[in-house]
Amino acid sequence: MVDTIIVMAGGMSSRMKKSESDKLDHSKFEQANKTSKSLITFGKNNKPFIYFLLKNISDAGFENVVLVVSKDYKNFKDSVDKFHDELNLNISYATQHIPDDRQKPMGTADAVFQALEQNEKLKESFFCVCNSDNLYSEEALKLIKGNDYDNAFLSYDRDSLDFPKERVSSFSVVKLDNENNLKAIIEKPTTEQVNNNLDLEGKVRVNMNLFKFSGSKFFKFLEECPFDPVRNEKELPTAMINMIQSKESYVKGIPIAEHVPDLTSKSDIITISKFFE
Repeated sequence: MVDTIIVMAGGMSSRMKKSESDKLDHSKFEQANKTSKSLITFGKNNKPFIYFLLKNISDAGFENVVLVVSKDYKNFKDSVDKFHDELNLNISYATQHIPDDRQKPMGTADAVFQALEQNEKLKESFFCVCNSDNLYSEEALKLIKGNDYDNAFLSYDRDSLDFPKERVSSFSVVKLDNENNLKAIIEKPTTEQVNNNLDLEGKVRVNMNLFKFSGSKFFKFLEECPFDPVRNEKELPTAMINMIQSKESYVKGIPIAEHVPDLTSKSDIITISKFFE
C-alpha cells in the first residue's frame, strides 16, 4: 500500500520571478516576485496554492506528505501550519541542500534523493512524487496511489491539457510500448517525432510529473543520476530512463485525459484565479 507522497517544493521559482504580466494586481505581483510560487494565494479565503493540492492529496487517501523545501523554509512552514488542522495528513519536511559551489538546487532527481536520505524507510517502500506547482485532481492522485505497478507515471493525453498550443507543443513526449511501458522521453519533439510516437489509442502522451516508485528499485538510480549537460541538473526522467535501460525494473504509463492547472509564470496566476472563481 502507498501512503506517502513526496511534494517537490524546493525550487527557486525562477521562471515565475522572471516572467512579466501587466494584468496582475499589486498584491499578486508582489507574491509572485517574493514568495515560493506554491504559496501564492487564491480563492475567496486567500489560501496558498499548495493548500488546494494538499487537500486533493488528503481526499485521495494519502496519509503522509513529505514536502521537499529549501533550507530557509520557515515562511513556507508557517503558511502550511495555518491550515494543517484542516487536512487529515501527517506533514513533514525534507531539506534540499544546495552545495556551496552552486546557487540553485540540483534538480528533481536530487530533490527525491535527498528526501529519501532524510526518510530512510522510503528507500525500501513504495511512494509517490509530484510537483508543488501543479494542481492534480483527486481522481489523478487516486490513480497513481492505487495501482499495483512497481514504478509508474500518469501518461496524460496531450489534447486534454488546456494550455496555449505553442506551450503544449514544447512538452516532452513519452514513447510507450504496446503494454504502456515507458521506453523513451523525447524532449522538444518535432512534428514528425510526435506523429511517430502515438500510443495504441492514437494519442500523444506527456508526463506531468506525477509518479509512483519502488524505493528498493529506484534509489540507486537517484543516487547515481548524472547531471543533464544542458540544464546542469539531475532530473527524474534521466533516472527513470537509466533504470529502464538497466532492465532492473520498468515504468508503466497509466493513461489519463484531463487538464492539470499549472503555476509556472505570472500569466498562470490570472488563469488559476479564474479557475478558482
